[in-house]
Amino acid sequence: MTSPRITSDLRRQLIVTAARRCFALHGYAGTTTRSVAAAAGISEALLFKHFPSKAVLYAEILAEECEATPALIDLLESPPSTATLVQLISGMVRHFVQIVTSPEQEEAQRLRLLASSQLEDGELARHLYGKVEELIGKMFTASLERAVAAGDARDPGCDPFNLFWFAHHTVMMATLTGLSASPCLGYGDVCNMKRQLCEFLLRGVGLHDAAIAAHLALTADSMVAVD
Repeated sequence: MTSPRITSDLRRQLIVTAARRCFALHGYAGTTTRSVAAAAGISEALLFKHFPSKAVLYAEILAEECEATPALIDLLESPPSTATLVQLISGMVRHFVQIVTSPEQEEAQRLRLLASSQLEDGELARHLYGKVEELIGKMFTASLERAVAAGDARDPGCDPFNLFWFAHHTVMMATLTGLSASPCLGYGDVCNMKRQLCEFLLRGVGLHDAAIAAHLALTADSMVAVD
C-alpha cells in the first residue's frame, strides 16, 4: 500500500518549517536552499517548485512571523486604559517565558531567527519590529496616556513608545539566556520570576506601585501573547 500523497500546501508548510530551523541555526547567509531541502527531506528541485529562490523563502517566513494572535487582536479592540497597558506588558512576559518553559520548540526557533537576523543584515528584525509597532504602537501609547491622566503613571515625556521597546528588549534578553542546552542563567521559580519581571517592566514604563498592585492580579489569568 502506498503512502498518502502530500498536498502542495502541506509540502509548502513543511519546507517553511524546515527553513525556519535552518535560518535560526545558521542565519540567512549561512543557509542554502540545498540545506533547507535536506532538512525538509526533499530534493532541491522540488523546493524550487514551491520557492524559486532563498529570498522568496525568507520572505514567506517574514510574512508568517508577523501574524497577531486572536487574543492580542481582541485586546487591541479594547478601550485604551491602565488595565490594557498592564495586559500588554503581562502578555508579553507570559509569551516569552513560555518559550523557555514549554517543550514546544517552534517559538524558540523563531526567537533564535530574530536574534540571528540582528547579528546579520537585520532584514527580519526590522520587518518584525515594524509590524509590532504597527499593531501595538497606538494602543500602548494611548493606554499610557490614559494611565497618566488617571494618576496611575508618570508622564514619559518624549518618545513614549521607546518604553515599550525597552520592556520588549529586556524580556527578550531574559528569554535568550534560557535557550541554550544548558541555560546561561537561572531566575528561580518561574511564577515568581514572571511576577517580578512584570513589576519591573511596568515600573519601567512609568506605572506607580499602587496601580501595578491593583491591576496585575486581575490580569494573571487573562494575559495575551505579544510577540
